[in-house]
Amino acid sequence: MVLRFAFAVNNQNLFEDRFFGDADKFLIYQVVSGQLEQIYEVVNDNKSELKENNSDNNEKVDILIKHLLENDIKVIVSKQFGENIRIVNEYFIPVIISSESPKEAVGIINSHLYWIKDELNNFNSGYKLFTIKSGILKSSVEDKIKRYFLKN
Repeated sequence: MVLRFAFAVNNQNLFEDRFFGDADKFLIYQVVSGQLEQIYEVVNDNKSELKENNSDNNEKVDILIKHLLENDIKVIVSKQFGENIRIVNEYFIPVIISSESPKEAVGIINSHLYWIKDELNNFNSGYKLFTIKSGILKSSVEDKIKRYFLKN
């Protein structure tokens, strides 16, 4: 099984406090010999196209999901996810990262890669949300949504 990750970053290749679908581009990583290696990057052309067309939210999510599936992505990594996490976690494992640096995220993910692989091996959809700071935490997407909306 090919295990690919999409990191949602800005044009300076840093994570920002914005939703996954609002990223400027995606750095695509693949597990090679047990470690994440960047294999290419993809500009998020859909971001500007969708804003210009004022597309509804469902269309935005559908376009993003299709694009990620075409690139054989299994894990999506961002500083934030919105309510659409309820839809995307049916297809991808969502990971919230606290650092700005993809290099730091890669180091932490590499040391906890077995958790990601375990999730993929045991489920086909409805994946748990992983939160990465200095370690890794697996939780329910619904719990995360509830905490987010109670806080705001």
